[in-house]
Amino acid sequence: MSNDTLFGAGPALPPAYPERAAWGTAPKLRQWQAEALQKYFDMAPQDFLAVATPGAGKTTFALRVATELVGRGTVNRIVVVAPTDHLKRQWADAAARVGLSIDPNFKNSDGAHGRDFIGVAVTYAQVAMKPMLHRAKTEAARTLVILDETHHGGDALSWGDGIREAFDPAVRRLALTGTPFRSDTAAIPFVEYVEDKDGIRRSRADYTYGYGSALRDHVVRPVIFMAYSGQMRWRTSAGDEIAASLGEAAATKDVTAQARRTALNPQGQWIPAVLAAADKRLTEARRAVPDAGGLVIATDHDDARAYAGQLRRITGESATVILSDDAGASKKIEEFSAGDSRWMVAVRLVSEGEDVPRPAVGVYATSTATPLFFAQAVGRFVRARKRGETASVFLPSVPNLMALASQMEVERDHALDRPDKDNDEGHIPEEALMEEANREEKASDSLTKQKFEALESQAAFDRVLFDGGEFGTGGEVGSEEELDFLGIPGLLDADQVGVLLRQRQQEQQSRKRGRAVAPEPAVQVVDHRQLTELRNQLAKNVSAWSARSGMPHGVVHSELRRICGGPAVAQANEEQLTKRLKKLQDWFIGRK
Repeated sequence: MSNDTLFGAGPALPPAYPERAAWGTAPKLRQWQAEALQKYFDMAPQDFLAVATPGAGKTTFALRVATELVGRGTVNRIVVVAPTDHLKRQWADAAARVGLSIDPNFKNSDGAHGRDFIGVAVTYAQVAMKPMLHRAKTEAARTLVILDETHHGGDALSWGDGIREAFDPAVRRLALTGTPFRSDTAAIPFVEYVEDKDGIRRSRADYTYGYGSALRDHVVRPVIFMAYSGQMRWRTSAGDEIAASLGEAAATKDVTAQARRTALNPQGQWIPAVLAAADKRLTEARRAVPDAGGLVIATDHDDARAYAGQLRRITGESATVILSDDAGASKKIEEFSAGDSRWMVAVRLVSEGEDVPRPAVGVYATSTATPLFFAQAVGRFVRARKRGETASVFLPSVPNLMALASQMEVERDHALDRPDKDNDEGHIPEEALMEEANREEKASDSLTKQKFEALESQAAFDRVLFDGGEFGTGGEVGSEEELDFLGIPGLLDADQVGVLLRQRQQEQQSRKRGRAVAPEPAVQVVDHRQLTELRNQLAKNVSAWSARSGMPHGVVHSELRRICGGPAVAQANEEQLTKRLKKLQDWFIGRK
C-alpha cells in the first residue's frame, strides 16, 4: 500500500500546525500519527491499542483510521465509546469536520440511530446498562469500535463485562488512551497482556507516543512547575496547636497532609498569594497568547467558590466555576473554551480528553494526589495550539507532588511498567481511582475538616521544576527571586525554557554571592571543569537560538564575539563565556 493511498485520500483533518507540514510527513498529519497509521494498515488488526500523551492528537489519528476503513468498505458502522457525555459531543463534532456523521444523542431506549448517521457516540456506562442491545447492533453491521480512554473498561467493574459482551463481534476495535494506567490485576477488554520476568502481566501497546517524545516534537507544551512553601499553623481535634513549614522534609505524612490542607484553606494567606502569583504569570503568557486562560483545580464546592471570589478581587473579573454536580458544566466549559476570559475554577475536573486548550496556567489546589489524578490534571495544560506555547502549574511544595512533577516525563513514558510496590496503598482498580478523583466526597471532606482548624498560612516562593531539574534559590512572595521566574515569556520552545531557567538560576546565585562579604582574593586558578560546562551550555543555547531564528550556528557565534568581544569559544575564559550567555538571554526575551 502506498503512502498516497494512506495519506492523500479522505477528508482533510486538522493540521498539526497550519503554517507548515508536520516534520516531513504528509500534510495535516503529525509524524507520530503517520507512523501509527502506517503500522495500523500494515498490521490490519482486529484490535489495536494506541497510547499517546494528552494533547498529541489521538482523535485525529482515530478518525483518519475510521475514514480510511469506511472508504475501503472494511466497515460501514462506527461506534465511539467515551467516558463522559461532554466527550461524546466532542467526538461527534470532530467526526463531522471530516465528513463522518456520528450521533452523540443516541439513547439506549431509541433502539436505532437515524439513517443519516453512520454511527453513534456512547458512554461506557451506557453500554454497560444494555450490552446485548449494543451487541445486536454490532452484529448487524461491519462495525469499527473506537474505545476512547480504554482503561475505563477494566474487568474490576461491571463495565468491563459489558464492553466485552457488546463489542466482541466487532470487525475492528481501536483502543486509545493518554493516561498512565495500571492493568496488571484488572484486565481491560481487547488489550493484549504479556507476562514479564517477574510474572506480572503488562499491557502491550501497538503504538506508543509518550510526553517526552511529544515535547521534543513540539506537539505538546513544556510544563513549568512553580512550587510554593511557607509557614502553616493549625489546631488539631485534640486542641493542640501545630506549626510547620509546608513540605518540611522531616514531617510525617499526617503533618504534611494537614499543612497542605491549611495552605489550601481559603481563609488563610497562602492560597490568595499563590493565586495572585499565578495571575501574574497568566498576564505574561497573554502578552504572546492573548486568549490564554487559567484553571484552578479545587477540592470541594466551598473552596471552589471561595477561590473564584479571590480571583475576582485579584483580577476584577468573574471566574467560570465548574462544580461536579452542575448540569450545565458542559455548556460552561464550551463557553470558556470559546471565549477569552482569564480564569476557570473546577472541582476535581480531570475527565480525560476534555478539549479545553486555552488554559496555560494552572493552580493545583486539591487534596487529591494520586499519580493517576496528577497526570490527568497536568494533561489539561499540555495541549498545544501553536508552537512555542508554555504551560505553568502552581502547586504546594510537598514531597509527593514534587516527585510527581519532577518525574513527569518518566511517568508518562513508563507508567505501565511500575510494580505494585511503588504504590503505597497497593493496587486499586483504575475506575475506582477515577471515581475517587472526580467525586466531591462531601462526607469524607467534612470528617477531615473536623480533625483540625486552619489558623494561619503564609506563602513563600520555593523553586521551579522543569525537565527533571530544580531552579531558583527561594524567596518571599513578590521578591526579585520570584519575579525572575513569573516573568519568563509565555512563548518559548522547551529548549529555550531550559536555557532561561538556567540563566535565571545563575543570576540569582550571583546576586546572593554579591550580597555576602567577599573574602580576600586568592590566587586565580582556572577551573577547567567550569569552562567545559560553560562551553557546553553555550553550545546548547546557540543551538536553541539557531532553531528559533534560522541563523546558522557559526553566524550566531560570530555575532556573539562581535558584540561581546573575546577570542573563539575554545580560548574564551569564564567571564567571556558568561557574557555571551547573558547576551543570548537578552535575545530570547526580546532585548537586543
